[in-house]
Amino acid sequence: MNEPQQKWTETIGADHSLFDLKLKEVWRYKDLIYMFVKRDFISSFKQTILGPIWFFINPILTTIVYLVVFGRIANLPTDGAPPLLFYLAGVTLWNYFSSCLLGTSSTFVGNATIFGKVYFPRLVTPLSIVISNLMRFGVQFLLFIIAWIYYFSKGEVHANLWILATPLLIILMALFALGVGMIFSALTTKYKDLSMLLGFGVSLYMYATPVIYPTSALPDFLKKISFYNPLTGIFECFKYAWLGVGDFSPLMLIISTFIILILLIIGTFIFNKVEKTFMDTV
Repeated sequence: MNEPQQKWTETIGADHSLFDLKLKEVWRYKDLIYMFVKRDFISSFKQTILGPIWFFINPILTTIVYLVVFGRIANLPTDGAPPLLFYLAGVTLWNYFSSCLLGTSSTFVGNATIFGKVYFPRLVTPLSIVISNLMRFGVQFLLFIIAWIYYFSKGEVHANLWILATPLLIILMALFALGVGMIFSALTTKYKDLSMLLGFGVSLYMYATPVIYPTSALPDFLKKISFYNPLTGIFECFKYAWLGVGDFSPLMLIISTFIILILLIIGTFIFNKVEKTFMDTV
């Protein structure tokens, strides 16, 4: 006697488009994103004495080091902006980008145990990293605002309407880190050496980005090359908006946006392709 054929109520498959971010499915798992963000926040300061105060200590100490090394010893220009505020602006933006990139790049390798036990959209993990780092950025940005108000009240900085573009700049940084991070997270499933190379490369990349210097200080040929660094337009726009200095033009931001979107598309393609089979190689 033949048994009745079972009908599945839900089928999990990997037949989605390689360019699909599956945002609707990700939204269904928004509670899981919240749990991951909460986990990252708590684990970062578990068994520490100062806890979240490190959000303030890190940029303050880094800014002081940059102020002494690059401001006093190397005597790099700041286009007339107060050196402390100039370096604090660069450090605040860079900390967010580098943290997102390094965290996202370990998505598959660092979460292989979870991925092998339960299904959820894999994009949830890198998105939670971007969001949890956004919370840290918010705290450090508050520190920048406090310092900015002090110098603004003294008339040493001059802001403009480009301040309104700040949310866009943050989103572009997040998308850039997400796109490049997804590329490296996919590649490190087979080539784990890339994770160590990325850490070194991020450190070098900082010196190719106007974090500690303005683009106006670069020779003409390097200045033209720097325009194709996606972070150049973002950092120069931020400093121009808040400090009123820099060699910023809207074209720089357009170029940055275009390159970032291309990298995000490439990262999505590679990420979706690798997530189907990565458990066989991790």
